[in-house]
Amino acid sequence: MYEHRLEWVNLNNLLERREVETFLQGFDLILDRDVDYTVAIRDESSALIATCSKARNVLKCFAVAKEHRGEGITSVLISALIDKLFSQGIYHSFIFTKPANVHIFTNFNFKPVHTTSDVALLENGLYDITSALEAMKKSYNLGETAKTALVMNCNPFTLGHQYLIEEAARNSREVLVFVVEENQSLFPFAARYAMVVAGTEHLKNVKVLPSGEYIISSATFPSYFLKEEGERLKAYTELDAAIFGRYFCKLLNITKRYVGEEPYCQVTQAYNKALQGILPGYGVQLQEVKRKLWRGVPISATKVRELLKEGNGPAGLEVLKELLPEVTLRFLDSNLGKEIIEGLRRSPSPC
Repeated sequence: MYEHRLEWVNLNNLLERREVETFLQGFDLILDRDVDYTVAIRDESSALIATCSKARNVLKCFAVAKEHRGEGITSVLISALIDKLFSQGIYHSFIFTKPANVHIFTNFNFKPVHTTSDVALLENGLYDITSALEAMKKSYNLGETAKTALVMNCNPFTLGHQYLIEEAARNSREVLVFVVEENQSLFPFAARYAMVVAGTEHLKNVKVLPSGEYIISSATFPSYFLKEEGERLKAYTELDAAIFGRYFCKLLNITKRYVGEEPYCQVTQAYNKALQGILPGYGVQLQEVKRKLWRGVPISATKVRELLKEGNGPAGLEVLKELLPEVTLRFLDSNLGKEIIEGLRRSPSPC
């Protein structure tokens, strides 16, 4: 009979959180900052012997004490998290784990998406990456023509983004622009997507698509949103780049990917480097384009957010007109745009 006790961990309680963090350190793991739900298992003496967490629909931070492996604990942990997901109406999930642990989770009907030397991503649920991309292909009427792709967050959409898309359109027969769907940016996905659609209407060979769960998402690239560096960043950039090459390029006939040269953000620099190293292995060319300049410096969404935060009245508005297309300026003048700007100015956080 199973005698151990399963319990929910209050992540807002510093003592409970630190206990889990200390336990994970013994497995060379950390409690990721994006975790929103954690469970733990204790033995008869109340000692912590296992834990796992989730960040939205991504299961992660699994650890089971060595002396308690083989007791069915992993099954209990996974069941607890899946039950929580179901209670939230989520029926598709991912697992992050070390490559050596893949076999453990395939026994629980999780299918590998991709494995690198450092990290493995598996999924389970109502669909998988292949069926999701086949549905995308059908929904957006994507034929067999060789395509160029861009992946953009557009937080918000700038003249720099527009310039890069125009460059790709000028040199390609068909262009797909994937707008990052993960809603962890200042500007919500629906607004970013609408701005890109409106800002590319004049380009007849461009289609704008939501990126879905398999490009720059909590599942494939959490470091993008957490701004983590080091070995974890390397692992996630390689994972996201390989998934794009292995699945998106193969199934959607993408032969080239455009990126903007990145002079500021180390995370994006690392991502571009990973794409450069990995995509040619899938027969895909990476085209890096010099950024559009504003007063001698590359245009960036970060600079736009800084200007919005500072305000500076009419003078600031005139500067924004040099950085943003009309579609973004119109959005900023909408009720939602004004709410976002006001929230940005009240926030103590940097841009």
